[in-house]
Amino acid sequence: MLKVENVTKYYGDFLAVKNLNFNIDKGEIFGLLGVNGAGKTTTFRMITGLLDKTEGEITLNGKPIDYTITDEIGFLTEERSLLTKLTVKEQALFYGQLKGMTKKKVESELDKLLERFHITEYKDRKIKELSKGNQQKVQFIMSILHSPSLLILDEPFSGLDPINIELFKQVILEYKNNGSMIIFSSHRMDHVEYFCEKLLILVKGETVLEGKLKDIKDDYKKKNIEIIGDVKKEELLKINGVLKVEKSGQEYIVSVKEKNYVNDVFDYIKTKKNVEKFVVEEPTLNEIFIERVGESYEK
Repeated sequence: MLKVENVTKYYGDFLAVKNLNFNIDKGEIFGLLGVNGAGKTTTFRMITGLLDKTEGEITLNGKPIDYTITDEIGFLTEERSLLTKLTVKEQALFYGQLKGMTKKKVESELDKLLERFHITEYKDRKIKELSKGNQQKVQFIMSILHSPSLLILDEPFSGLDPINIELFKQVILEYKNNGSMIIFSSHRMDHVEYFCEKLLILVKGETVLEGKLKDIKDDYKKKNIEIIGDVKKEELLKINGVLKVEKSGQEYIVSVKEKNYVNDVFDYIKTKKNVEKFVVEEPTLNEIFIERVGESYEK
């Protein structure tokens, strides 16, 4: 288990992270979210031992994070961190041996991963000669070369086409199913929803929302209702609790303050003919993120 307990980080007088707390169990993908400058990168660097925390404690399987256990951590950074003048093989040997792997083990694992990611032909090519997408594949390979028990993924799908995104998804889920702890960070909320059961949102270094995704959605008051039928926008807007009505093609999207008002809209619908669709949508994580982050910035 990864435990982050009461962690605070100052850069001089600047407070980058304040009293951060979360746990990640084996076989769990945890979402750590926030806009640029929220404190995510600082948190990742403290977890990997690249930065000292000011206060608090970070432990991996009961041990403080230091250089005796950082070999158990893999980190795919948002920024390119490859030595581009090296070949893919040279980069793997350099990185793998830093992680305590033998040369033989590095070459064996590299061959398997290059085949898995369909880039075996680039083994002896310099990284700077590869496309952005293939560089991202190499960077991902370097983060999992040593089979880490904790894997940090910061915008892992950057530069990838849809086919390769699906390939990355398969590999990430395999690591989860094999018991790895994974921290997943992305500005794409649909990707976060796909992977994460639990998440935390940071704003200016402080936690503004934390918990299981299902519970967060259940607690979110606003609801959207999709309607196709013989209805009128001006009549919908007069219903108690309706916030707004938008029309897209034949479909009306009705936003209500909370789920208690859904019945009021349904009572109206029952008076109409030819209603083909009445669906109450779950809120998207994107909606929740925008609202909660926006509220925090307004304070």
